[in-house]
Order: sequence, then C-alpha cells, then structure tokens
Amino acid sequence: MIMKRTKISQALAAEMIGKEVVVKGWVRTFRSNRFIAINDGSTLHNIQAVVDFENFDEALLKRVTTGSCVSVAGEVVASQGKGQAVEIIVKSLEILGDADPEKYPLQPKKHSLEFLREIAHLRVRTNTFGAIYRVRHAMIFAVHNFFNERGFYNVHTPIITGSDAEGAGEMFRVTTLDPKSPTLDDAGNVDYKTDFFDKETNLTVSGQLEGETAAMALSDIYTFGPTFRAENSNTTRHLAEFWMVEPEMAFADLDDNMDLAEEMMQYLVKYAMQNCKDDLEMLNNREVEEQKTKPQNERNELTLLERLQFVIENNFERVTYTEAIDILRNSKPNKKKKFKYLIDEWGADLQSEHERFLVEKHFKKPVVLYNYPKDIKAFYMRQNDDGKTVAAMDVLFPGIGEIIGGAQREERLENLTQRMNEMDIPLEEMEWYLDTRRFGTAPHSGFGLGFERLMLFVTGMGNIRDVIPFPRTPGNAEY
Repeated sequence: MIMKRTKISQALAAEMIGKEVVVKGWVRTFRSNRFIAINDGSTLHNIQAVVDFENFDEALLKRVTTGSCVSVAGEVVASQGKGQAVEIIVKSLEILGDADPEKYPLQPKKHSLEFLREIAHLRVRTNTFGAIYRVRHAMIFAVHNFFNERGFYNVHTPIITGSDAEGAGEMFRVTTLDPKSPTLDDAGNVDYKTDFFDKETNLTVSGQLEGETAAMALSDIYTFGPTFRAENSNTTRHLAEFWMVEPEMAFADLDDNMDLAEEMMQYLVKYAMQNCKDDLEMLNNREVEEQKTKPQNERNELTLLERLQFVIENNFERVTYTEAIDILRNSKPNKKKKFKYLIDEWGADLQSEHERFLVEKHFKKPVVLYNYPKDIKAFYMRQNDDGKTVAAMDVLFPGIGEIIGGAQREERLENLTQRMNEMDIPLEEMEWYLDTRRFGTAPHSGFGLGFERLMLFVTGMGNIRDVIPFPRTPGNAEY
C-alpha cells in the first residue's frame, strides 16, 4: 500500500511521534551527510530528516543538495538534538528534482531583498517570502470571511472598462489595433470604431463605479479584484498592478462608512495575529534586526507586533480635515520646518509625513480624517452643505499613512452632473452611471482598501514590491 503524503505542518505535531509518514519538499540544508532540513511551504518550520548514510547509495546522497526536491519515508521520533521537537528517521529516500548547487541562487546564506526581487520566481522558497505568501492567503480569506459574515455579496466588476473612475487619466490602453499603423478616421485620429470593442478602452483603476450599480439592487456588496495605474512612479508605495477591496453600501452615510472601515481593519489584523503567529513572529524579528542598521531617528517606535496590537486595542480617532490642518499647522515639525511639505493653509493635500504625524505622534492611535476639501477629491463624493468640503474619509495607520480612502457617494443627480461638468468628466460616456441617480437613487457609501497596503502593514515589509508575488512597476513586467 502506497502511503499518502503528510504535510510538514502536520508531521511536526507531537502526536505524530511513533507514526510512519511520507513527507515531500525542498531541501534547505544537508549537514554532515546525515541531517536533511526539508520544507514544503505548509509552515515556516523545516522538518529534520535523519539519514543513516551507510544504508543509502553515495551517488543518491550526492544529489541531496540545497534546492533539490525530495520525498522521504520513515518514522517520526522525538528529536535527540536541539532546534526541533521531532524528526524523521529515514527509511527510504527519493530525489524528485535535482538542483545544481553551482547554479541554484538560494544558497543557505542571507540574501538582500533587492537580489530576491531579481529572482521573484524563486524567492518564495525563502523564509521571509514563504511567510508573506501565507499571510497574504490568510488576509484574502479573512476579507471574504468578513463580508460574508455581514451579508455582503461579492461582485466581479470589469477589468476592461471604457470609464475612468478617478478622472486622473493614468490608465493602460487596451487595443488590438496595429501599433505601427492604426486605422485613422477622416480627421487623422485613431479610429477606435475599428478596434475590438468599437471604442477606446482601458484597464480599470477601480471597481467602484460598477460596484455602485450592484449596491443599488443588492444593498451591500464588495469587489476584490486587480486594478491598474499607469503612474510612472518608482516609490516603495506604488505598483502598476495591485488588488483593491471595495465595499459599497446602499442606505449608508459617512458615519456608517467609517464604522465599517474600522470594524474591518480590526477584524483583519486580529485574524492575522490569531492565524499567522509563527510567520508574524519571524517577520517581527526580521524587522527588529533590520531596524538596528538604521539611524536612531529613522527607527520605528513600535515593533511590527506592537503596531498590530495598536490597531486592535485602540478605537480610531475621528478628526475633520479642518481640525487636522490646524493641528499640523501648529505642530513642532511644521513650525521648525522639519516637514518636507510645510502646511501653510487650508486646502493642502496631506502627505504621508503629515498622516503619520497625526497617528504616531499626536493622537497615538489610528485616525480617520473626514470632510476633505472638494477640490482635492473625486467627482463622485457627496458635497457637504458648506459648499467647500465633501463627505470623504481616509483611514490612517502607523508606519503607512493612508490605508483606506472612501466617501459617501453623491446620490443627487443635479449635484453630480454639475460636479462632473466642473471637472470635465464627459457625461455622454457616463450615462449608465447617471442612471443609478435617475432611477431610484438612494444615499450610499463605500471605500477602497489597497490590499498591498494592508499587506505592508501586516507584514512590516518596507517595499510594496515585496508583498505581491510578481510586482509590476515602471520598466518591470517580468514573468
């Protein structure tokens, strides 16, 4: 009878002692021609397989190298050495895949994150990226779980779209026209009538607008899908392809929106701490060591695990944009010109340094800013009675700054069309969106959570390229 494979996460349990198992995985190290450390990705921890080299062919053992893939069968016993509670006494050994030790790039030593980005197809085999992938899965599951428990419906919105949700124009064009000689119209412009979709189309920057149409029938919905920004930015916070979580709620105002955002973020962080303990502990220790190499004034005041606990234990402080501007204008960093972007007057678009000051220095808790100037926000946000602000809100986190952006949507047709005209949003292309205001309009709200921003916060990584398997950035579309 052929034994089924046992995952290493299961084989490491104390109750497995005395049982015969088959484990399969990739070799991390092979010491003294006797101790094989094997990992299959099911856990951060390796299992040690003990080989009596006298019972195995020397040529076979020479193929057991770092990176090779093996299958071992044997008995789980209490470990005689330090560093592990159990180990496997190997009775049979099979090489499933060789790895040339002269060419395999992940030898058992410390590798820089920059180097690992160059081999993104292999970096998941390291402890750091194995942990990130597992945490990413846990957060994906937790997002769906959170909304399912609250009666929200998941809606798939288009990836290819003819509208620009943000009005920013930084979109990737989708076309089948010949790039060297596209069909031109009588005026000499590209004739999109001959293109695949019969019009100019792009990759979406958000599922929000289409999500609003679903909320106007199903009440509570959320989208969770890929979005794209053709922004030529090479910062540690920007990707050209990333994932967005976007709930939309009918019959909900700005307060309801802030309530949901706070509840969701605390739920997700708590889920990570309860279900990813080993991985988060390793990522926390990794960050602690990394912080030691930085100047004192650039180090985080809280460790990763402390920041996660910080979110769970504190109610989010709700502050108007106007109040925040007053705080920032009168702050020591602003008065002493320590901010890179000084706050002089109302209407300034806040930067990450301002957001982090409010969270980490002033309030010492997560912050929700709301009622922003309408001139720095999108056309679809509900206009407040003061004529100056809109019912927008941003959630600010330690170490990150803005992690969520949202608003109560403008449900009044006249107000919406007026704002679209002011911002040169073509009404004829958005008739379908305006129909949701023409036929049974209702107050509604929603927000967007950049999933990779969440991953930066939960894992403590400093570069957004390290929390998505294959990052897409300017000049980089490998794989």
